Amino acid sequence: MKKILMLGGTGFVGRHLCEKLTQLQWRMTVPTRQEASARDVQMLPALDVVETDVHDEAALTRLVTGHDAVVNLVAILHGTQQAFDRVHVQLPQKLARACAAGGVQRVIHISALGADARNPDGAPSMYLRSKGHGEVALQQAGLALTLLRPSVMFGDGDKFLNTFAKLQKIFPLIPLASSHALFQPVWVQDVASAIVHCLQDEHTHASVGQTYEACGPDVFTLRQLVELAGRFSGVNQGRGRVVLPLPAALGRLQARLMGLVPGEPLMSLDNLDSMTQPNIASGNLPGLDALGITPTALEAIAPTYLGPDGGGWGLRSNLTVKRKNAGRF
Repeated sequence: MKKILMLGGTGFVGRHLCEKLTQLQWRMTVPTRQEASARDVQMLPALDVVETDVHDEAALTRLVTGHDAVVNLVAILHGTQQAFDRVHVQLPQKLARACAAGGVQRVIHISALGADARNPDGAPSMYLRSKGHGEVALQQAGLALTLLRPSVMFGDGDKFLNTFAKLQKIFPLIPLASSHALFQPVWVQDVASAIVHCLQDEHTHASVGQTYEACGPDVFTLRQLVELAGRFSGVNQGRGRVVLPLPAALGRLQARLMGLVPGEPLMSLDNLDSMTQPNIASGNLPGLDALGITPTALEAIAPTYLGPDGGGWGLRSNLTVKRKNAGRF
């Protein structure tokens, strides 16, 4: 039985990945600052929740020791330069040192589409620059490393399509900045399957040292995705709300004002900077197909969790929904 340390295991991707590894009967360790944050996974068999701070390097080293591999899913979408550096750069640096001290070589690191380890400072946003520098930190450590760069992820519990659907249930009109930004959304279950494939790659080691672009089969504008979220959630009798594209200057003003609201913003200036770069596969790196995964279309999955009968696709999901949609695949 393999033993996997999963940093960020209580988050969106982590919850889906924990379920897949449970099915393989692997043992998992999921650290969290507060045990209550792990309520969605702590009842899974062969999973140990450890209350600790992974940014504490001594604690991280103790965690790493004794595991066969580490999966790093820790990331933030909003924050200051200092916050991005702490999470996306310093933590990978600490992880590299912890792996060296704990004798662990195998690391799967989830980066982001648009990050570039060859020229991290050339990226348009703090988020993407920090992601690139995090890749560099791990690549320079001599680890048996695999990098996955997903596009925006959708699926049961996402904060992407679900957010746009909820907004359309409240407001009659959706003003939208960067409406023409391009995305190639990928199903979270496909990303989790890619991680599992890499963890199972112990004979050929084909994925070691490789970077994969994890993208879905279709490209959408942000406006199209917002419209689909409204349709799939049944807003306005399935027509969704009118989406009003904003000029660049007005869009930046909107993002700046959102950043002043307490809590996590819906949109930040740094998000807009990220969207100036198309969030689609470059074609220069292997994709999910290289891992034996056929990317799943957004239209096949989104209605199952955005609609009134949505129940998701995890172990806790509604089996009726699974059966109803089984013929789509």
